Amino acid sequence: MAIDKIQSESINLADTFAFTGTVTGAGGVNTPAFHARTSTDQNLTRFTATKIENFVEEFDVGSCFASNRFTVPSGVGGKYCIYFSLSCNTGTAGGDGEAIRGDIYKNGSYLNGFRSILQDNGGFKMFISNFAATLTGAATLSAGDYLELYGYTADQNASGTIQSNAHTIFGAYKIIE
Repeated sequence: MAIDKIQSESINLADTFAFTGTVTGAGGVNTPAFHARTSTDQNLTRFTATKIENFVEEFDVGSCFASNRFTVPSGVGGKYCIYFSLSCNTGTAGGDGEAIRGDIYKNGSYLNGFRSILQDNGGFKMFISNFAATLTGAATLSAGDYLELYGYTADQNASGTIQSNAHTIFGAYKIIE
């Protein structure tokens, strides 16, 4: 049965319609996909980009997240949504942190456009002990490409380390094209 024309006067919003056919060629799946969180605190050396580790998987559809990195499986290159929230605590370093930066690295190098920075105006007067840098973006990835999360912190007045705490998350999924 074909519908040639529907006029708004002929539609009764109280009517119920049931679809009994089959839809083909529509939709798809957002896989591979993963979401991981850090399981423990990790000490970050001030003024040094450090790979975030100690991730545990919340889910990993396609078995693409291992050794704290996401690797695009063979045959599923394309556009991916990538996100992270890098949560830090400068309390162990004096509680006067001035900057935090989260970066996504692709194949061992910074992925242009995937940086989130929270910092003061350069006077090292920002006194934040718990804060997070977050980012969500999209990138085209090929089979074999891998992604990692790096953290960078600055703390002028302390000699200790800054902790990336267990609230840090990292994830990605393939966008249906």
